[in-house]
Amino acid sequence: MNAAYSTLDLRRSGAVLTVAFNRPERLNAIDARMHTELAQVFAELARDREVGVVVLTGAGRAFCAGGDIDWFQHITPAETDLLFAEARSIIHDFLDIEQPVIAAVNGAAMGLGATLALFSDVAIAAEDARIADPHVRVGLVAGDGGAVIWPWLIGAARAKELLMTGDSLTGREAAAIGLVNRAVPAAEVLPQAYALAERLAAGPAPAIRGTKASVNRLLKSAVELVLDYSLERERECFTTPEHRDAVRAFLRGR
Repeated sequence: MNAAYSTLDLRRSGAVLTVAFNRPERLNAIDARMHTELAQVFAELARDREVGVVVLTGAGRAFCAGGDIDWFQHITPAETDLLFAEARSIIHDFLDIEQPVIAAVNGAAMGLGATLALFSDVAIAAEDARIADPHVRVGLVAGDGGAVIWPWLIGAARAKELLMTGDSLTGREAAAIGLVNRAVPAAEVLPQAYALAERLAAGPAPAIRGTKASVNRLLKSAVELVLDYSLERERECFTTPEHRDAVRAFLRGR
């Protein structure tokens, strides 16, 4: 694996690779650099024969706070083109990872952070973690995967309410409706994630990977149906007064 990532912390222990969002001073919010690194790292780790299982988590007290609003405030048209090309790659490359991916949701998981946690094969969340896709609150369509994975996991009616309001759930609430696999005390999130990772790493890799790939064919069909459309609708929102007003209001409130 490439050690040159600056916003992601990659550490291997045996066959288990930990990938941690690593901007703790910003609650691991995704800026332009991290977005580009996310568009690179998943394809790279899928090719790494020494990686048996991936644990995805966040440095500090958050998992990932989603897109960095300061980035959106100053994004140029050329950067917007790159953003949406990368957004598509992130989801497709993530689904192409053969190795099991376990999300250890140690704190707030918002927007794309929540999306990646929910696209993981198993998501273990802290009971008090907050999970949401608040794209609408900054005037954007939940286009970077949220419109795919939330209804796939919890059904259209629940998903539409949560996506159209941007309301958050605790880890405990998310587990109760099947959005994440389980919710545990915060101190148990990483130990339980690593225990499962070691168990899967010791199991029959062809059978485990083939099973994951088989289930992911169902999920990929939903991605093919929804992702490009939702990304295009999100892109349209970038030029609307509603988005600009929402960003200014967010910055004032912060």
